[in-house]
Amino acid sequence: MSDVLSDEVGEIGQDDGEEDVMTPAELIAKLEEAWLNEKFSPELLENRSEVVECVMEQLTHMETNLQRVKKGDMKASVHRMEIDRIRFVLSSYLRSRLQKIEKFFPHVLEKEKSRALGDPSFLSPEEFAFAKEYFANTETFLKAVALKHMPPNLQSVDMQKAVPEPYLDSFVFLRVKERQDNVLVEPESDEQKEYVVDLEEGSQHLMRYRTIAPLVSNGAVQLI
Repeated sequence: MSDVLSDEVGEIGQDDGEEDVMTPAELIAKLEEAWLNEKFSPELLENRSEVVECVMEQLTHMETNLQRVKKGDMKASVHRMEIDRIRFVLSSYLRSRLQKIEKFFPHVLEKEKSRALGDPSFLSPEEFAFAKEYFANTETFLKAVALKHMPPNLQSVDMQKAVPEPYLDSFVFLRVKERQDNVLVEPESDEQKEYVVDLEEGSQHLMRYRTIAPLVSNGAVQLI
């Protein structure tokens, strides 16, 4: 696909203010990694809006390059399939995030509100606006169809308690990208001793999400 992929590269912002320059193929790989992590994680992960923006720019370049391919060229249909595949991954990634926001909206907003100053945002500006509007509309709907008919002492609802939290103890499949030593699988309890494992690079495991959530966040493991 090198003749359709743009020669330009994606630039991903880093915490230190520098730019991580990647080839188009590396950029698409970053999107696919974010997509799989979001798809299989029980909680909403940190937004990757910088990747999304770069991929959308890359798709524009690819569409432009595709227009230069001669009509009837067999490569054109293959290139079109690649563009459609990338669009599917991008749409699925964004749709997965919106579904989680709708499902866990009070907890998502509380997590965003309580993050420390300087920590990365879990929501893009557009997602944050959507979550706030969804929260307000849900409250308005509940008051209109149910709460106003209840006794005065029952005409309020705690959304944090009413909406279930993400179930972080669910099990997920993962592939190890960077070796990890002494990963705590089960803490010490009255019934058992502390249980730790070493995760070899390239190995695959089925583990409790809560155990490896920090490793997903820092990119040491990939959900599959």
